[in-house]
Formats: sequence, structure tokens, C-alpha cells
Amino acid sequence: MPAKSSQVTRHALPPPEGAKPQHTAPPPPPGWRHWLLPIAFGITLVLWIVLPTLHTTVPVNLTYSQFLHDVSAHKVRSIAIAADGTASGTLVKGATYTTVIPVALAGPSLLAQLQAANVSITANTAGPSFSSEVITWLILLAPFLVIIWFWIRLSRHPGTGALSGALSVGRSKAKVFDAERPSTTFADVAGYDGTKAEIAEVVDFLRKPERYRQAGAVAPRGVLMIGPPGTGKTLLARAVAGEAGVPFFSVAGSSFVEMYVGVGAARVRDLFTEAAKRSPAIVFVDEVDAIGQRRSGHGAIVSNDEREQTLNQLLSEMDGFDPAEGIVVLAATNRPEILDPALLRPGRFDRQLVIPLPTLSERRAILAVHCKGKKLDKGVDLEVIARGTPGFSGADLANLANEAAIVAVRNNRRILEASDFDEARDRILLGRREGSNVLLPEEKHAVAIHESGHAIVAALCTNADPVAKVTILPAGQTLGVTEQLPLVERHLYSEEYLHDSLAVRMGGRAAELVELGQGSTGASNDLAQATDLATKMVRELGLSKRLGPVGYPSGGSAFLGTSGSEFSSRPFAETTQAIIDTEVARMVKEAEERAITMLEGHRSALGSLVDLLLENETVDGAAVYHLVDVPLPGSSQQSQTVAPRSAHTSSESPKTRSLAVGAEPTARHGNTVVDYGEQ
Repeated sequence: MPAKSSQVTRHALPPPEGAKPQHTAPPPPPGWRHWLLPIAFGITLVLWIVLPTLHTTVPVNLTYSQFLHDVSAHKVRSIAIAADGTASGTLVKGATYTTVIPVALAGPSLLAQLQAANVSITANTAGPSFSSEVITWLILLAPFLVIIWFWIRLSRHPGTGALSGALSVGRSKAKVFDAERPSTTFADVAGYDGTKAEIAEVVDFLRKPERYRQAGAVAPRGVLMIGPPGTGKTLLARAVAGEAGVPFFSVAGSSFVEMYVGVGAARVRDLFTEAAKRSPAIVFVDEVDAIGQRRSGHGAIVSNDEREQTLNQLLSEMDGFDPAEGIVVLAATNRPEILDPALLRPGRFDRQLVIPLPTLSERRAILAVHCKGKKLDKGVDLEVIARGTPGFSGADLANLANEAAIVAVRNNRRILEASDFDEARDRILLGRREGSNVLLPEEKHAVAIHESGHAIVAALCTNADPVAKVTILPAGQTLGVTEQLPLVERHLYSEEYLHDSLAVRMGGRAAELVELGQGSTGASNDLAQATDLATKMVRELGLSKRLGPVGYPSGGSAFLGTSGSEFSSRPFAETTQAIIDTEVARMVKEAEERAITMLEGHRSALGSLVDLLLENETVDGAAVYHLVDVPLPGSSQQSQTVAPRSAHTSSESPKTRSLAVGAEPTARHGNTVVDYGEQ
């Protein structure tokens, strides 16, 4: 085993010099000792009540007449008269008595009679009862008892209570996996072999540092995992915790920031102090963008002192600790564009791992993991399901498998069939399936024409993605859907592909113009998406001959699918904006005219597809290609795969055409876009 002073081992080391020595705690006291004080108090109370009554005799109750008779017979020795008329005393024979003297008769005549009989007379004032005395003492002692109980509890449980929470506000809220680690391993993370290899290299360094030290290599201080939501960044961190033979600290970035300035920095210091005591160790910070945002520049109007102090402390801790300590920081975010540059420089986060959406083979492996424990029918082909889910993340695939199981249970089955996965996919992308009777006959006919136009144009465009399915069954907000699935995994898109995409987008409106002679509100979303795509082609991709090869990107998150603010300043003049508007209108108009030309040349195929949709409500893509007499794409390329996502224009590419009730377009899962129009 290497010496602890020069090498890092996988075992937890004692705290460094200067830390508090760990003394052996005495054995805890027996639990029964806590009952001694209540028992003693109870015994005292009982004795106080019972002892005075042990040596007393039972008093004789006399009526007032009997009392006067005994006084006249000189049988009464003493009397004590209370203000309320009650009287008690002793008889000559030693017995005690009680009586009640009417208030009206307790006058001078009675006193003269008692004095004549040589009776000792005493007057008593009314005093408080025993119960009232007890209540009074309890009220007086209650505040002191509460304070004593509070401090005793605080001394026994220093980690609980409101005061201890206030005193420990600067402590880190990291969850430590030391002796008991998560059961997740790299075997539970399907796909992403390159990413797992890089992270496994970090784990291997902490396990066997001498291998790397012999070559003069040091462990990376930080590894930043970036990618879209749901791609498994946190799952990879849990797998690291399960694989590593070292303590693992897991903390969320938001747990550092509080309303009090300085608390976040104190928690960062406490986190790295605890990690140093258990070195070698791994620290995982989830959603690091919560504390790692860019600091305010000179002249900034709004700043956050607490977040900036927390970030400064994190920078100093990552730059200041000794690499020999063996502390590696893992972090995850889906907003790398807002992180501070000082946090991303080598020496802090040395490696940045991009975890993209899974490819076809990875989606199949992920589906296999999430289908464990589920009974699948022999007809279920995970390869086919993976091909029909381009752009799905790992979380989406887990939800797909779960929704398919729910569909099977709804149909009183325990075995999942292929149709369950199809229904689950439509449920995720489109919403709950509605009955076709919600549409009026003329509306149903218009929807069939609209979707047939999308499908016919897509089948006739050689560069467009193949048609997989056409349906006019309403689902969620959609009234009809034309589904396209790409054949190959594309990473670059040609100008021809983009122009074909514009034509497919305008196919629904073109069919309405050809068959009905007028448009409808159902094409409103098609127009919005076509305009958006044409705007990107002109502004960002340089595909306009008039504007030239210039690009004005709209900005926004690379992984969250958001664009820049509509109110942000434009980096071009009003004249350039006029040219952009003209070019966008020209591209959309040319795409519409091209779609109309295609549909007029295949008028009979359009009518036949409309009749099929009205009769069957759902038509397979092969039937569409048969109607237009075009070979089915991919029939001779069965080994090709489909694209998991699109580059640059992925969130705007038409992959699922639908006619729906709504106002705004919504992109779903990379390749799949749902048009929301209004019919």
C-alpha cells in the first residue's frame, strides 16, 4: 500500500493536521434515567395529597338544630366559623364535626350562646383551593420549564431544532455517499461509451493514482457535463458514485444560494473542507449554472452579490486545493453559454463532455434497459421502436416505456404489444387521442385534404424525409397528423433539403387551394413555421442571393431550444431588415407555388388519398408512395438508420405535419414538430 503522505489511496484518510482530534465518545447513558425525574415528581405529589389524610378522623356532620342542642348540653369544645357560614370544630369527646350556620342567624345572639357554653370561637377567611394553587404554580413555572427542556433537547440533538438550523446556516447541504453508495453503475447507463470512458478514467485515477503518476499525469480537477435535459447527466453521476471506491458528495447548485450574503460562500468552504477530510473524494454539483453564471460587468445596473461571492469562493476552492488531495469536481448543466469564463478555464473544469441526444443504437439500448421487468410480446421489435423515436432523450424513452405499460394495463393486459408503444408515442407527441366524431363532416373532409397535401408533396420531394403515416384522428390539440421519419442520421442539411421542407410545410395550404379554392385557418401554423424556417435560411444560413453570405444568429440556449429575445437590439440596419422580409416572403411564396404545381399534376392521387383517409382514418406511408407511383424510400437500404436530431434547423424542420386547434407552433423532440393551426 502506498504511503499516506505521498500517494492517494482509495481509503478515507484521517483529517489533516490542524483539524479537531477525534476522541472516543463515552457510551450513551441508559434510557431509563430519563424517567427518574418524572417518577420522583409524581411520588412527591401523591405523598403531598395522601399523607395529611392518613391520621385524620372522619368529621361528624351536624344539622344546625343538633349543633344548638349540643352547645346547650355543653358538648362542644371549639368552633371555627367561615365567612360563608360553614363551621367546624371539635366536641368534648374529641371527635370533629362540621355544620352550616345560616347567615341570617349568625349574629350576636349565637355568639352570646356560644360564650355562655364556654365554646372556643375562631373566625376563618376564605382561601384559594388546592387546584387553584396548583394551576398558579404551573403558570409561574411554565416558562422556566420550557426553556430548560429546549436547551436539554438542543444539547442532545445538535443537528435539529430551529436554533441549530440558524447556527448551522453556513454548513453545506451535500449528500454524502460514503459507506453506502447508490446501486447504479455504468452497466445501467446504456450507450454513451465515449462519455463513460472519460468519466471512468477519472474514477480509475482515484483508484490507482500510481499508474498516472509514473507517467507524470495528474487527475483533472473538474469535469463539466453539458447537454440537453433528460440525456442522463445526473444518472452518469450516480453511476460514478456506484463505481467509485471513494466518498461521493452530491449537491445541487441552488442549495448554495440563500437570501443572506455570505452563506453560499460559507457552504462552499464547508463542502471542500469535508471533501478534504475524506480525500480522495468526488464532488458532484448538479445544475451548476445556478451559481456559475457570468459575473456582472462594469456599470451593471443589476447584480447579485450573494451569487457572485459564492462563485468567487468556488473559483478559489477549485484553483486552490492541492491536486495530490485527490478531489475531483463533476458538474452538470444544460446552459453552458451563461457560465462564467473563469469557471471553464483549464485548471478548474479541465474537461467538458457534451452528452447529446442518443443515436439509433443508443436509443435501442436505452429502451432495453427501461423494458427490463416488463413482459414484451414476440412482435415487439425495439429496433423499430427506436427508429420511430428520433430526437427522444433517455428520459423520453423511459416515459415511452412507462406509457406503453399503462396502455397495456388499460386494455387489461400484462404483456406489452407493439401497438402499445405506437399509442404511447402518439400520446407523448400529440396528446390524448380523441374520437373522430368530434369533427363535423365538412371539417373532417377539409382535414383529410390538408393532410393529403402534406403527404403527397413530401412523397414527391426527393430530398424530403419519407412519409411514415397519415391520420385524421384528433389527438390532443391536433386534428390530423402527417408523420415523417428520416432514413439516415443527418448532421448537415443541403439547401435542396431545406427548400423541400418549405414545400412540405406549404403542402396543406396548397391542397386546400387546389381542392377547395380557398385557404382556411388550419394552415396558420404551417405559415408560421415556414416563415420561421425561411427567416433562418436568410438571416443565419446565408441562403439568400440578394442578402449574400451573411449570418445574424438569433442566439439563445443551445440545448433548451429557446431563441433570443424579440426585443433585443438588431445587429443590422432597417434596410437589411426590409431585404430579409422580402426574401422570406419570396421563399415562402415560391414554396407554395411549387406545392400547388405538384398537387395539380397529381390531382387523382390527391383525391384517392383523401378518400382513403375518410374511409380508414389512418393510412400507412407505403400507400402514399403507391398512389403517386414513386418507389418507397429505403426499400433497398434496409441497413440505414434514422437521424436522432437535426443540425441548425432541427427544431424547425417538418417531421410531423398536423392540423390542430391552437395558435403557436411547438417543437417536440428534435425531428418531430407539431403544427398547431386552427380549422
